[in-house]
Amino acid sequence: MYIAMNRFKVIKAEAEAFETLWRERQSHLATVPGFQVFHMLKGPEREDHRLYSSHTVWASKQAFEGWTTSEAFRASHRGAGGTKPLYLGHPEFEGFEVIQTIEAPAS
Repeated sequence: MYIAMNRFKVIKAEAEAFETLWRERQSHLATVPGFQVFHMLKGPEREDHRLYSSHTVWASKQAFEGWTTSEAFRASHRGAGGTKPLYLGHPEFEGFEVIQTIEAPAS
């Protein structure tokens, strides 16, 4: 399992626009082999920004890398730079290979 995360420092006054952009954008993740789940997380508010993080679970690092070179990736990110500035800096990517998983027992 592989977890891909992007951290976004969103200008506080643009937080609503950022959330709307993500809710309304067309995702192509479900069409890519190895994709499992996506979450957009809303974090703490800081002095000059609101922190957000995307969290995507993949079957493997290879599946994630396949996504990054796919037509689905290009289609999902088409026009991403065309919006008014929402961020302080660029999104920060972090990738993690899962070494342990603990799940709640089935009820």
